[in-house]
Amino acid sequence: MKLEKYKNIYFIGIGGIGMSALARWFNNKAYNIAGYDRSNSEITSSLQNQGVNIHFDDDVDLIPKSFKNPNSCIVIYTPAIPKTHSELLWFRTNNFKIFKRAEILGVIARDYECIAVAGTHGKTSVSTLIAYIFNKSSDSANAFLGGISVNYNSNLIYAPKSEKLVIEADEFDRSFLHLSPNTAVVTHIDADHLDIYGSYTELLKTFKQFASNIPNNGTLFCNIELIEHFKNLNNIKLYSYTSDNPKSDFYAKIVNISDKGTKFDLVTPSGIISNIILPQVGSHHLENAVVAIAIAQSYGISENEIKNTLVNYKGVRRRYELITKTENITFIDDYAHHPKELSVTINALRTQFPGKYITGIFQPHLFSRTRDLADEFAIELSKLDELILLEIYPARELPIQGIDSNYLIQKVKLKNKQLLSKSDLLQYIETELKCGILVTLGAGDIDRLVKPISKILLK
Repeated sequence: MKLEKYKNIYFIGIGGIGMSALARWFNNKAYNIAGYDRSNSEITSSLQNQGVNIHFDDDVDLIPKSFKNPNSCIVIYTPAIPKTHSELLWFRTNNFKIFKRAEILGVIARDYECIAVAGTHGKTSVSTLIAYIFNKSSDSANAFLGGISVNYNSNLIYAPKSEKLVIEADEFDRSFLHLSPNTAVVTHIDADHLDIYGSYTELLKTFKQFASNIPNNGTLFCNIELIEHFKNLNNIKLYSYTSDNPKSDFYAKIVNISDKGTKFDLVTPSGIISNIILPQVGSHHLENAVVAIAIAQSYGISENEIKNTLVNYKGVRRRYELITKTENITFIDDYAHHPKELSVTINALRTQFPGKYITGIFQPHLFSRTRDLADEFAIELSKLDELILLEIYPARELPIQGIDSNYLIQKVKLKNKQLLSKSDLLQYIETELKCGILVTLGAGDIDRLVKPISKILLK
């Protein structure tokens, strides 16, 4: 498909993290952009400030007239949009060309040297770090990110002169199968999206299919725990990595951990890069840095450039992000919404703040994920000192009988645990929150509570 044939692009679900990056891309390319989202947010406000026409009611009459001609307009939608959405139905009825976001990303990627980062967790942090290193060195790269880079305050890095493209390759709805990356990363494969895949076996099979899309002489970096699954791929270079396993091709040796972050040596097949400083703390951040540096090195970025850029890396918003620090409370916000991610985040908190009382506010994401992984969630949440559980964020799903936050909290083995509404939560924080560490966790709309919570803590 030749995108240049169309001057207007309409987005249904334009405020999503992936959709908004795509909208920014086409806006930078001087296309006319408009779209719908169900609610206003920082992302939609940012797009509106860039001249994008956005409305928040599902109403065909609100679609701008210039976007109602199928000969000059294409439609991009997110799978999170229900099939009954009236605007989507109108575009279908009137024979518009309609595409999923992943399909358009695949079309764009064909024109670039593509570096795709996949995995059930870690992919946002890894892709953001790769893009940051490229763009702060003598090289550069465009990037579609699944989170907001703190350094760039954006989920899109636009480098019009670059022939490289870094993409977060999403496994949801098998979206990443539209990509054929020159270089790929697979971070972790844990049971998730079982509403889509049905079983872990099918999920693993699809990740193997993604890896098989790498062309001859391409490269795959995968966590060493996954290496056996990809050994049979033909005609590609395969490297393993981890945070500290010396059996890996790339791994780290920690020198020390301080308030400046993590100092480490990186062991590679060609030698050791010494005294790298990563401003973040935690084994997951270290593991992400190992593979990002490995890829940067494979594209010819020098050791000195890597070290000089990494020390100023500020991470991704909502990925173990420090929000507020007072004399009594340190407040951190994190996107963790899978048991493995909760485990990583809580362990990092215990490492960074030994002996501190940790209060976690968790908003479960999806009824199906809560049902399928309830026991695993309960194990990880029980590692907190105190749990405040919000109602399940449904996203694209309808309720499942018997599956709610009360179902989950019954399984959590903690004395200090309770269910709260969002409004009651703010009152609790103002009057009863204990000193120590406060962490908000989840992938729904819990991020909208971060500013109000911070405001209370700073009183």
